[in-house]
Amino acid sequence: MTKPIVVDLPHSLGAAEAKRRIAGGIGKLSDHLPGGGEVNHSWSGDRMDLGVKAMGQQVSAKIDVGEKIVRLEVVLPAFLSFFGSKVESLMRRHGTELLEDKSGGSKS
Repeated sequence: MTKPIVVDLPHSLGAAEAKRRIAGGIGKLSDHLPGGGEVNHSWSGDRMDLGVKAMGQQVSAKIDVGEKIVRLEVVLPAFLSFFGSKVESLMRRHGTELLEDKSGGSKS
């Protein structure tokens, strides 16, 4: 097993709204998987356990939703570990977009 990739995404949405957005976005994940990938997830409180299977590889993740931070922890199989920095970059970019506060309120 490889070392997990851990990404903390700060947000100003509150836990309930962040969780709602994540839950709504998970359904779109399979659209980005090659070869008819499979996505399974389950919630336990504010933690989502996520499994992604594509091209014979299994990726597992935990997503912990807090009031001000969402923590993503992803374990790649050894075969995919050399993509770790690319996966981390994608998680940061897409996670930040998903959690962006679009209310139009000014930040002081």
